[in-house]
Amino acid sequence: MIDDLCATAASVHAGKLHARALLEASTALADGAANRHTFIRRFDAAQPNAGRLGGLAVSVKDLFDVAGEPTTAGSRVLAGAPGAARDCPAVERLRAAGATLIGHTNMTEFAYSGVGINPHHGTPANPATAGLDPTPRIPGGSTSGGAVSVATGAAWAALGSDTGGSIRIPAALQGLVGFKNTARLVPTDGTIPLSTTLDTACAITLSVRDAVLLHEILAARTVRLERRPLAARRLAVATNLFQDGMDPTVARAWSRSLERLRAAGARVDELRIDALAGLDALLRQGGFSAAESWAWHRARLERHAADYDPRVALRIRRGAAMSAADYIELVDARRAWILAMADALRGYDAVLSPTVPIVAPPLAPLVADDDAFFAANALLLRNPSAVNVLDGCAISLPCHDPDEMPAGLMVWSTALADDVVLDTALAIEAALARYRREAS
Repeated sequence: MIDDLCATAASVHAGKLHARALLEASTALADGAANRHTFIRRFDAAQPNAGRLGGLAVSVKDLFDVAGEPTTAGSRVLAGAPGAARDCPAVERLRAAGATLIGHTNMTEFAYSGVGINPHHGTPANPATAGLDPTPRIPGGSTSGGAVSVATGAAWAALGSDTGGSIRIPAALQGLVGFKNTARLVPTDGTIPLSTTLDTACAITLSVRDAVLLHEILAARTVRLERRPLAARRLAVATNLFQDGMDPTVARAWSRSLERLRAAGARVDELRIDALAGLDALLRQGGFSAAESWAWHRARLERHAADYDPRVALRIRRGAAMSAADYIELVDARRAWILAMADALRGYDAVLSPTVPIVAPPLAPLVADDDAFFAANALLLRNPSAVNVLDGCAISLPCHDPDEMPAGLMVWSTALADDVVLDTALAIEAALARYRREAS
């Protein structure tokens, strides 16, 4: 089934695959044991007859308005919300492109964690690790259910959001592709916000080719692909911060991937980015997510504090300590930091780094222990969140071998370099795929 879904909508249009059969198979998988806790609610939607997506199943994170359905952000606080009056723009564009919307997916409550645990609706176990280790492991968040829906074949793609890594983290931990576009390219109207500055509407897919297609639909733009070979690109590897604390599996997959890319002709420079030392100061008080989530939640927290996940409420409340002057200083400091980073990266097509430095940890210890949870959360968010603060774009690609726990390679750059990042990712994916086929 996954192999069929990898063939993309082009195969449906060419008559090589039958959309109705694919949808029926996806629906059956969505109802199966592997998708326990994946969906908050299922949609009873008719399959479209036309469009670029040809009726393929797409899941929708429970942040996005779907006409007639409540939007509850994986919470109990919004359990009584009425159905949305209309589709949000991202959903409207998917529907117009011929997507069959199959349901709202589970998520970290209000999207405020990279782990993916939800105490209200249950937490979907990571399906990509089950064949290697029977211990249930985290799915990654906050787009946890969206990633699981794709990894199990319940959906061809998943609409989600990325504020500090919420698309790329679960993609990396489940062996999927997660593309975070430059935030301004896809409207976030009709979504429940975490950070109005950093929130990005984007998707999880099974291939870079599908990521390009989904981005074109969501952003209503055409991606320009030059398809230059790896040898014609100048790539950098960030030597500081991004490689700190790698576990043995990620370290092995990371170093092996660089060797394979160099063998395929890639020119990869080791680059120390001194400006990264300024990132901690931008995040010290919780950054934009704390301040902007506090603005949205403070009245709700006053009335419904007992209904919140305590770990989420704790992070939101950090924003209460940030003054208007602090916020303005943060905006100015971020602007200066972006300029310093852009100067450091000038001349490179993209930067490579591990998406996250660890494989998916076991689920139970993080449910049971706050210290373990917050330590894992910080480690998972560290690398991808830097790109959000940069206002950049990034894609996570699988870089592990078939007998290893999933690990992700992140290709990233500055704002509006989306086409170059996607083009580079296509070349990297093709180079790594040759080795993955040989190893399987």
